[in-house]
Amino acid sequence: MVVVGLTGGIGSGKSTILKCFKSYGVPVYIADTEAKALMNRSKVIRRKLIQLFGEKAYIDQTLNRPYLASKIFNDKTLLAKMNAIVHPKVASHFKRWLKQQDADYVIKEVAIIFENNLQNQYDYIITVVADKERRIQRVMERDNVSKEKVEAVIKNQWSDAKKIEKSDFVIVNNNLQEAKEQARNIHNNLLKILNH
Repeated sequence: MVVVGLTGGIGSGKSTILKCFKSYGVPVYIADTEAKALMNRSKVIRRKLIQLFGEKAYIDQTLNRPYLASKIFNDKTLLAKMNAIVHPKVASHFKRWLKQQDADYVIKEVAIIFENNLQNQYDYIITVVADKERRIQRVMERDNVSKEKVEAVIKNQWSDAKKIEKSDFVIVNNNLQEAKEQARNIHNNLLKILNH
């Protein structure tokens, strides 16, 4: 099964692009969503996260996301420890999910493929990019956060130029109609490559 990674900085509009691929019948796996679900569902993850962050990591059996976010935002070591607990579980969940799919290819959406040096896990990589100001605006509206907070996240991620260099396909998501056309073209190209 061909696995296509889809990535892009915060606010680039990855979710919108994923909807396009879904509408073409492509199975889509959103790593971040699955990670959050597993952090709530898995007793093993819960036990390890409580060991790492203390009892406040969960409230009434539910992950206390604001608390964890505040802990890991400026602490790379703590973030790495949390990822070491969660990522392997997500990886094995993805493998099980992959076995159930029947399509020419699947898309796995991961926000930080390159930052975590995961590019070798994919057959192809699509990067979604958008103008910085537009991205900031989108996230401020979506998450009700300050401009400074969004800029801090952007600073922690690779630049679009650096990602584009390592990607097989790029979607510029400044104009929805144009972005949808680019997604359709990539889908058709992938089908051509895979079925030649």
